[in-house]
Amino acid sequence: MHSERTLTVAWLVLLGLTLIGGVVGNTGSPGLWVTVAVAAMMAFKGRVVIDHFLELGGAHPSIRRLVRFYAVALPVMLILTDLFGPQIAWLTTL
Repeated sequence: MHSERTLTVAWLVLLGLTLIGGVVGNTGSPGLWVTVAVAAMMAFKGRVVIDHFLELGGAHPSIRRLVRFYAVALPVMLILTDLFGPQIAWLTTL
């Protein structure tokens, strides 16, 4: 279990990144750099939540690795969707 101070700092970091993400998302200039910035914040925030709030320290290592992989895989998929959106749409259209 993390100390109350550590959890408070982690929560404030998450709050700050959420506010920054809102500003970046509203820049009005979409592009790969915005997607990469959002994906990086998404990966970092996911790791903070996993490490500080999900309390997976006592979980089986396989579960910990799977959840950490998920937190990295989603931002990667976000970037791939930005880069190859039309191709992904074509592949998944019935």
